[in-house]
Amino acid sequence: MNKKEILIGFAVGIIANTLGTLLYIVLFSDMNIVDTFSAAIRQGHIGSLLALGAILNLVAFFMFLRIRRDYRARGVMIATILTALIILYYKMF
Repeated sequence: MNKKEILIGFAVGIIANTLGTLLYIVLFSDMNIVDTFSAAIRQGHIGSLLALGAILNLVAFFMFLRIRRDYRARGVMIATILTALIILYYKMF
């Protein structure tokens, strides 16, 4: 049962990160989504874009803690750590 809860939290974390990134692009970029990603990759700012998208993970994490879904919060934390590792990869290579 705990693995299922962690997996649900992980999925919520990935979805929240994706929605956060897309929301940031839509609100603060004057280009479309594909052009923004292309420009971010070309200029080396994809890590920053992913980090800004991860802000929604904070909302999901604290929401799960508030309703006492600790294992789901743990899944969101794992998704956030995965995002941090992806950002580190982009920064290093």
